[in-house]
Amino acid sequence: MILLKEKIPATSNEQISILRERGCIIRDEKLVRETLKYINYYRLSNYFEPFSVGKHKYEEGTTFEKILRVYEMDRKLRSVLIAALEEIEIALRAAISNFHALKYGGLGYLNPNSFERVHNHQSFISRINHLIECNDEREFVRHYNSKYNGKFPLWVVMELFSFGTLAFFYKDMKSEDKKALASEYYKCSASEMDNWIFCLNELRNYCAHYNRLYGNRFPILPRTPKNFPVELSDNVFGYMIVMKQLYHSKSNWNERVVKPVSRMLRKNSEDIRLSDLGFPEGWETMIAFGDTSK
Repeated sequence: MILLKEKIPATSNEQISILRERGCIIRDEKLVRETLKYINYYRLSNYFEPFSVGKHKYEEGTTFEKILRVYEMDRKLRSVLIAALEEIEIALRAAISNFHALKYGGLGYLNPNSFERVHNHQSFISRINHLIECNDEREFVRHYNSKYNGKFPLWVVMELFSFGTLAFFYKDMKSEDKKALASEYYKCSASEMDNWIFCLNELRNYCAHYNRLYGNRFPILPRTPKNFPVELSDNVFGYMIVMKQLYHSKSNWNERVVKPVSRMLRKNSEDIRLSDLGFPEGWETMIAFGDTSK
């Protein structure tokens, strides 16, 4: 029988001692104790990672107040991005369901021939049935179950899709359909759109689960848009450019995303490094739409 070693919880005094031993400057112990009442030590300690110079050692001059400001900026950044991701996801649902339904009919998604051969239709239908069962108390689900014998048009059932399910739906569409949809709605290639949707699904999950964005890398490398001035990396800047490519309104993007993010970066310029977010020189012109009259 293998005995598992159990982690012993630390008191706030012990946590303060650990932070100091690792090089964190603490001027106000009361602030630390109050903070640790509403932010778990394990979560907050993750925000020291970008400021580490070795195992359990922080950069010189790292203060608790600085980390707290970075934490708060990160929280606000997630809020801005997830609100924009909501708009992108809703627009993607409309574009994909409109295109597929107009070509194959409202129930065409039930036919495996409306997808590529690699599509696992049995698994797909099982997933849809599971979503319907899990949401059987929602008004529109009850309506279609009772009045239409559970036959949900694509534009209706897609309201139950997660971002991930939406990404796989597009991935499994016929190649010619993906190409036509990407070109018509987003002026990009099918391979770009395929990659970008999965990138945004990752970002959405990071934001929804309150994961740290600052100084973090995402698991999928985004495809760089054609003629873009720099190669995109798997960081916040790269994923924001992907969001920009799939966002439906230039003026709304500038107002709802670019302005608040720019304000955040300026306000926290003494605490953060733009490189930790992947922002290159000249980023201001890259993340914004120039002519919003089009």
